[in-house]
Amino acid sequence: MSDTTLTGQCMCGAVTLAVTPKAPELHACHCETCRRWTGSAFVEIDVAPEDLKVEGPVKSRASSDWAERAWCDECGSTLWYHLTVPGSEFYAVSAGLFENSGGFELTKEIYIDRKPDGYRFAGKRKIMTKHEVEALFASFGEGDQQ
Repeated sequence: MSDTTLTGQCMCGAVTLAVTPKAPELHACHCETCRRWTGSAFVEIDVAPEDLKVEGPVKSRASSDWAERAWCDECGSTLWYHLTVPGSEFYAVSAGLFENSGGFELTKEIYIDRKPDGYRFAGKRKIMTKHEVEALFASFGEGDQQ
């Protein structure tokens, strides 16, 4: 866990967050669900459940057998992806909620083989394919894969 606490908010300010990231880094997901949900890659910051403090009108829905996604009920801003597997829970909190995305560097891209051809991030980082990510989810005892 990092010792940095970030504060942020949704587009309208109705939802406010304070988080302590697991590490000072950004991750991007290119899966079809994230792209439909955000309109692009979902760039996020990993946060343990106990390190996420939220106030305001939040709505969520299950998006798979192992996760749910949340948004502001006032303006619809994307808030987080929540992995709900017992013992492996974490929140992937939208980096756009925080000023300058916390100033963190992009260190990982997942579902890289699902990325549209026109999407390019500069620099090198860890990458994982759909198969590699879903094998990791399977190791958590997951059900159907997305």
